[in-house]
Amino acid sequence: MLRITDARTGHPVPAAPARRGLTRVEVHAPAHGTGALRVLLVADVLVRALELDGTPVWAHRTGDHGRAGLRTAAAALGIRPFEDGGGGAAGLGGAQALHVAPADADVPDGVRVGVAGVEVPDGVPPWVADVDAPDAVPTEGAGPDPTALRLALLSERRDVPVRLDAAALGEAADTLGRWRRAVADWARLPSRPVPEPLRVRLRAAWEDDLDVPAVLRVLREVEDDPDLPPGARFETYAYADRLLGLELTREIGMHA
Repeated sequence: MLRITDARTGHPVPAAPARRGLTRVEVHAPAHGTGALRVLLVADVLVRALELDGTPVWAHRTGDHGRAGLRTAAAALGIRPFEDGGGGAAGLGGAQALHVAPADADVPDGVRVGVAGVEVPDGVPPWVADVDAPDAVPTEGAGPDPTALRLALLSERRDVPVRLDAAALGEAADTLGRWRRAVADWARLPSRPVPEPLRVRLRAAWEDDLDVPAVLRVLREVEDDPDLPPGARFETYAYADRLLGLELTREIGMHA
């Protein structure tokens, strides 16, 4: 069961107290900036984790909805579009409410899923420094893969600030490219089930306060484990990508 640390109390609580009960995810993202993009991304991964556990979710965003640039940036990173407003919340009865918001935000009653800020130093590409500017995020084939920015933002726990310098972005791009090529190579060989110990470790990681960096560490171990058949590595990466949303299977069939 997914447990989330409530930023109000510092104590872990079940993300979905009632088995298969509806959980409402309310996203309190600022109107612009890379920090806003991180809030949206954490909400996206949270919804994925709940859905992987079979929990029905209603996710919506509050606040200023007029930033088309931020919407474009979020879509480029594979972040799902959230419904606008929460006008239907009153009819949801006792549904659990998870409020995904910046760490210092003031949000309504409910579990607060705090998201730390993003530091963007001088010298990084404009599409990172000003993600919600018109045409800031490159389209496919027209510049750096925006999914590398998604990976860079996921590389720290959500309650730890992220520094998006050139080194972090370069490492994320290199890792993403290497993993996609590896997955494409492994896909050529017979598939094998995800080994149960790996499945347990992956779920234990993301169910522990959405610890995505721990999920990434498991994938790094799998990448270098000579005792795992290629087919099992492929299925492990594909399984983890249901949470990560990095399109790790995108290059299957693209390499000779």
